[in-house]
Amino acid sequence: MDYKKHFEGALAQVHREGRYRVFADLKRQRGNFPRAKYFSGETSDEITVWCSNDYLGMGQNPKVIAAMHEALDSVGAGSGGTRNISGTTHYHVDLEAELADLHGKESALLFTSAFVANDATLSTIADLIPGAVIFSDEKNHASMIAGIRHGKCRKEIWRHNDIQDLEERLKKYDRDIPKIIAFESVYSMDGHIAPIKEICDLAERYNAMTYIDEVHAVGMYGPRGGGIAERDGVMDRIDIINGTLAKGFGVMGGYIAARRDICDAIRCFASGFIFTTSLAPAIAAGALASIRHLKTSNDEREAHQARVAQLKARITDAGLPLIDGPSHIVPVMVGDPVHCKAVTDALLDRYGIYVQPINYPTVPKGTERIRLTPSPVHTDEQINHLVASLTELWSACPMATGEFIKLAAE
Repeated sequence: MDYKKHFEGALAQVHREGRYRVFADLKRQRGNFPRAKYFSGETSDEITVWCSNDYLGMGQNPKVIAAMHEALDSVGAGSGGTRNISGTTHYHVDLEAELADLHGKESALLFTSAFVANDATLSTIADLIPGAVIFSDEKNHASMIAGIRHGKCRKEIWRHNDIQDLEERLKKYDRDIPKIIAFESVYSMDGHIAPIKEICDLAERYNAMTYIDEVHAVGMYGPRGGGIAERDGVMDRIDIINGTLAKGFGVMGGYIAARRDICDAIRCFASGFIFTTSLAPAIAAGALASIRHLKTSNDEREAHQARVAQLKARITDAGLPLIDGPSHIVPVMVGDPVHCKAVTDALLDRYGIYVQPINYPTVPKGTERIRLTPSPVHTDEQINHLVASLTELWSACPMATGEFIKLAAE
């Protein structure tokens, strides 16, 4: 058996398809976000980051940084173990209480990431409820898909945001058969927003639980940053809310918020929770400070939405292929993995703009794109430079021809 050959063959296939991923070596500058230093070989250059999921720049917020310093100075670096083995600190307890309050739930449970939270929770629910059927939106995140697969229960994949298709699938099952409808609030690659109220209506009609991933919405929407469900006044109708501390809140980690019995059951049975070292206390402290700030401050959300609207209008006016939607996600379609990589390489090397190409398996083949994430601290000058750079690349040569790749490489 030639093991090396198998790994090399797999990598060669990724290269042939034009979707080999290269990590950008960056060093952000505290207090100067979205500026960063980009390291390439022996050189480094100043660049502007246009694809960060730190949507509101809270990773640079003085309150967040001060809270992390205080925790680090008070208790040290690591948590010391899993939550069961000395890894539960007062920071974790306070953070879970704050998250439960944010979502109007009895309880919350922390995980090391929202991916782990989705995987562990959905798979454990399937194990704990015999005969359950999970109804999953076809564009759900890979973490939700992984959890449903690991749960090995029956599943129905319904057309994206299609309420009629969801109802047709629910009708196939007796009312007494346990059902879980799993979906996202904001779909991060297209910018779509789910019809949460209508989904909750169907859940009540057909006796189903609701599970929502609010990862790209928490901190960003609602009067206190509780997400789209809070904004739409339907948070109390959702059984389980999954969220992250790594995007709108600017730190890292994931969580669920739900009734006390649900969180306690996941705590007791989910391997992804039981056997994982807990978040470092400094991280929990930073997330706690971020949530508390965004519960009472709308300045960041309002400034962010204004920047999003401004960038979308500028891209549309420039005639660039914006995938428009109602959320803060700003995708620009390319449609080919090689061209997509050429676009982002040219932006970085020639214009000092960092945007990561979005290729398969993150999006379906043929829908490759760049995904722009404006923040409250992107300036008018930076927006002007971005739009002018994209316009120059698109107008210099048709994106659908190989000539673009040659141009970008020059």
